[in-house]
Amino acid sequence: MASNATVCPAPMAATSNGVFQGNNPLHYALPLAILQICLVVTVTRTLAYFLRPLRQPRVIAEIIGGVLLGPSALGRNKSYLHSVFPSRSLTVLDTLANLGLLFFLFLVGVELDPKSLRRTGKKALAIAIVGISFPFALGIGSSFVFRQSISKGVHGPPFIVFMGVALSITAFPVLARILAELKLLTTDVGRLAMSAAAINDVVAWIFLALAIALSTSGHSPLVSVWVLLSGCCFVICAVLVLPPVFKWMARRCQEGEPVDELYICATLALVLAAGFATDAIGIHALFGAFVVGILVPKEGPFASALVEKVEDLVSGLLLPLYFVSSGLKTNVATIRGAQSWGLLVLVIVTACFGKIVGTIVVSLLCKVPTREALALGFLMNSKGLVELIVLNIGRDKKVLNEQTFSIMVLMALFTTFITTPLVVAVYKPARRANMDDYKHRTVERKNPRTEFRVMACFHSSINIPSLINLIEVSRGTDRPQGLCVYSMHLMELSERPSAIRMVNKARKNGLPFWNKGQRQINSDRVVVAFEAFQQLSGVSMKPMTAISAMANIHEDICTSAENKRVAMIILPFHKHQRVDGSMETTRNDFRWVNQRVLEHARCSVGILVDRGFGGTTHVPASEVSSSITVLFFGGCDDREALAYGARMAEHPGINLTVLRFLMEPQQSQAIDTIDDEYLAEFQQKTKNESSMKYEVRMVGNSVETIAMIRELSRSDLFLVGRKPKGEVAATLDVTSDIPELGPVGSLLASSDFSTTASVLIVQQYKSLASSDSPVISI
Repeated sequence: MASNATVCPAPMAATSNGVFQGNNPLHYALPLAILQICLVVTVTRTLAYFLRPLRQPRVIAEIIGGVLLGPSALGRNKSYLHSVFPSRSLTVLDTLANLGLLFFLFLVGVELDPKSLRRTGKKALAIAIVGISFPFALGIGSSFVFRQSISKGVHGPPFIVFMGVALSITAFPVLARILAELKLLTTDVGRLAMSAAAINDVVAWIFLALAIALSTSGHSPLVSVWVLLSGCCFVICAVLVLPPVFKWMARRCQEGEPVDELYICATLALVLAAGFATDAIGIHALFGAFVVGILVPKEGPFASALVEKVEDLVSGLLLPLYFVSSGLKTNVATIRGAQSWGLLVLVIVTACFGKIVGTIVVSLLCKVPTREALALGFLMNSKGLVELIVLNIGRDKKVLNEQTFSIMVLMALFTTFITTPLVVAVYKPARRANMDDYKHRTVERKNPRTEFRVMACFHSSINIPSLINLIEVSRGTDRPQGLCVYSMHLMELSERPSAIRMVNKARKNGLPFWNKGQRQINSDRVVVAFEAFQQLSGVSMKPMTAISAMANIHEDICTSAENKRVAMIILPFHKHQRVDGSMETTRNDFRWVNQRVLEHARCSVGILVDRGFGGTTHVPASEVSSSITVLFFGGCDDREALAYGARMAEHPGINLTVLRFLMEPQQSQAIDTIDDEYLAEFQQKTKNESSMKYEVRMVGNSVETIAMIRELSRSDLFLVGRKPKGEVAATLDVTSDIPELGPVGSLLASSDFSTTASVLIVQQYKSLASSDSPVISI
């Protein structure tokens, strides 16, 4: 007997027994989910690699990857779609994707500081308000056109709000990535864009919550009221209950110590519980996670530990699933006919016009320069991930049909993709046009009484003690203008979403990266160290922050050095000394940064091989007692090292020894007049200085040279040129795979060289290095 009843597919079992027992892994939930994740990660990462030269954020690759894996491209092959993404597996895929989204919104909340919103300037506030209201109004107008054409029958109020939010939103996380890629984070444009986008995001989430509450179609209007009231009660309860709990946890987490796993697990459980509560209310679960994230204290190690524990798994594996889940719902083939394509053009033009024109007009009224106003308009038009969240929620709530959803996804992709090219076309950070007065690019100079500017770079707190002690002995005495130090914190901008936390630390280039008026109890130890040194020494310290990918962070260093007119950049070596005396690589990326700075810097460069110079704490000026040795073979780099050593010798606690290596007379064939004149002047000016000693060592070969250098291992610091010249230097046969240190620096930095002395390898700026007239700074 035939039956007309619909047979539902059986639910998928979790695991299979393997192919040898006749099971197809693609018919089971776990192996199929593993295959889907691997496929998603491979496709999105490959696309991101090819889009990197176009300086597109990774979200673009993930959106395109999701569309390609869906029915718009590969999904046209039904056998592929039914095998890899069968309909009965989509529930598991959507659950994993939404779980990743839940924790991603928690991370966004952790990274968004409400205090910074209260400190937002009037310009950013005006840009944010107009940047929301103008496109929101145009979105309402577009919604009436859609309801008369492809969206007939949808519930009016929620559809209007969804369209307004979709056109007015600015993706704060995506904008942070674009600004960093374009190196605009520390500019006025970057500061305004980030502040306005943060306000925009918060307002957009409020409107989205309203849209969700209104989307209770088929129920009494009172249901929407109850949803809104319950949502407000949830926020009030969370604000009253959670901050004291989080502050108690944060107080028990000490700086430099691992955070208790119990606190991490409890916080993540609270995120899930908040998601359950808001979902039960009728608002999406991600709102609960977002609220919990905002309430987490931003100071101290607790927030950083939370981000570190969660972000890699979420952003690397789970979040890309959300884009694929969106891509599987996007079918470009549904956009057919003149009407549909006309609506796509209408939405793109409306979205771009509302955001760009609205932002430009209010920026010009706020007296922002024209180029910067154009750049702000294009930056505020970026959408990306947050746009997809809005669209997916609208589709799940049956507010957006399949065709409208596809049109809006393409609009989000287009507006985000064009952001970077348009900004690059209209705006480049203004560099100082006239560099004619930038003359002191080296330590060696004709007028030693001019201000000595140094840019000292560091990666982490481990570099700080020796760096401060080096600055202490570099400040000299009896100079009217003294020493000015720009201490640059090098922070890698990875693909992690926690880059936003670093963005919040960045300020206008050249200003401190801390807020003296808003000091917290658990301040960064780096900040404390520099402030204490500045107060004790009187040296002008101007901390800065460089946030870039390791591949191009050297551009930030070189550009900032030129803008600040520094004479020398000091970089930390990529290895540090272990307890047993051997040199251990901290991170090989730093080595390539050093090499690029040596190649591109338009001033002198020093690389500090740190073996604990001065100890682990700052040594006060009255207690400094160090022996510094300059190994002089000849050439411009050695003259630069000697000029720096002579400046250090002015410090009352420094004893300077200059050793000049010469070939024995019977083997010598050449005389370097420039070096001889330079050293003669040095001897003349220092002959009455008891703290300076000049010696000449005659050698016959490289073995004797190396043996003499080994005898000097009791020094505290060696100063050497990177590329020594002369007959003795030509005989040195030091094999090394570290060309940035040069032959002498490689010998002194090797683990085979038994010493506790630090080494500063110096390279003089080449345009002045070719000068035939010796100059000296004493």
